[in-house]
Amino acid sequence: MLIDSHCHLDFDALSSDIDGVLARMSGAGVGACVTISTRIKQFDKITAIAEKHDNVYCSVGTHPHNAHEELDIEPSEIIELSKHKKCVAIGEVGLDYHYDNSPREAQREGFLRHIAAARETELPLIIHSRSADDDMIEILQSEMGKGAFPFILHCFSSGKKLAEVGLELGGYLSFSGILTFKNATEIHQVAQSAPMDRLLVETDAPYLAPVPHRGKSNEPAYVRHTAEHLANLRNVSLEEISKITTDNFTKLFRKVNM
Repeated sequence: MLIDSHCHLDFDALSSDIDGVLARMSGAGVGACVTISTRIKQFDKITAIAEKHDNVYCSVGTHPHNAHEELDIEPSEIIELSKHKKCVAIGEVGLDYHYDNSPREAQREGFLRHIAAARETELPLIIHSRSADDDMIEILQSEMGKGAFPFILHCFSSGKKLAEVGLELGGYLSFSGILTFKNATEIHQVAQSAPMDRLLVETDAPYLAPVPHRGKSNEPAYVRHTAEHLANLRNVSLEEISKITTDNFTKLFRKVNM
């Protein structure tokens, strides 16, 4: 069995056919997924989906693109919302300097608040990092010194240095359909060298569909293609990588009951 550790079932491309999406997911041998929050103020929309389906879980958090919109939300509120029975993670949150849709200082402030919530709840922090490796490294090292918290560098597409620091600090690396792209050489190298007990797979659906669906809308069933590519890179079977990534998931996402 595989698990899609990161998708967005509330986005229009998937929400219009959730029953079909989840049926195809099960048919592909994907036993569960986590639908990820991008706006805390829309948390009820996320939980409604998770409550309706036994094999769907959710997170609570503010995407860095939206950080400036939700700076009125304190860590205490994130912590309270995270008590929902189907909420298994904090985020996604982090830094995105590629688009800079939100001021960098707002992104940093939002990130620190979510770290505080993850530290308090001990739920995994789902981190989005794009074109911000140096600042991400500085924040993770500084904040980890104030008290440990579990985290995932989701949809890993950064440099080797961030991967190394993240792993040294106890973090996990989650690989998306980018791993199947031919030109993602550095990502391939990171995936080949990372410890097996720190690997996860995801889709980030409806984005980043893997080969052979590249350019189309992504969905949780397609995490199988990413897992197959990861298995090839590690020279193991799909069955073995499925067991490894699922075991890693259940160890990290401690609220998931499977």
